[in-house]
Amino acid sequence: MFDQTPEQGRPGRAPAINVLGGALQICSGEPLTGFYRDGCCNTGREDHGLHTVCSVMSADFLAFSKAAGNDLTTPMPQYGFAGLQPGDRWCLCAERWKEALEAGAAPQVVLEATHAVTLQVVPLEELKKHAFRLQ
Repeated sequence: MFDQTPEQGRPGRAPAINVLGGALQICSGEPLTGFYRDGCCNTGREDHGLHTVCSVMSADFLAFSKAAGNDLTTPMPQYGFAGLQPGDRWCLCAERWKEALEAGAAPQVVLEATHAVTLQVVPLEELKKHAFRLQ
């Protein structure tokens, strides 16, 4: 599931697949997200947190995350991080998203930009219940 084969896609990596079975779409370029800071929720062996869930930040989730010890709102310029605001898209750790779900604070999910490996942690049915839809 870690898309490490060199046959297609970027050199050294096969195209990543989303939870719906299609090609993984970009989550966000502004702010630039992803474990590899490539705008996608790609993953690999070095991504022990599985930053694979493309989520649309909400005030409830940001407060939940801060209370859980991961402040995503405070800028950290030394890391090129401006801080997140409601409405921003960000690649979340699959386990953190699941924790937020259980606490009633799960943000919406962009299914087309959420990596298929997420399904090892969160069932597709739960992700679909929180699917982001453009109005």
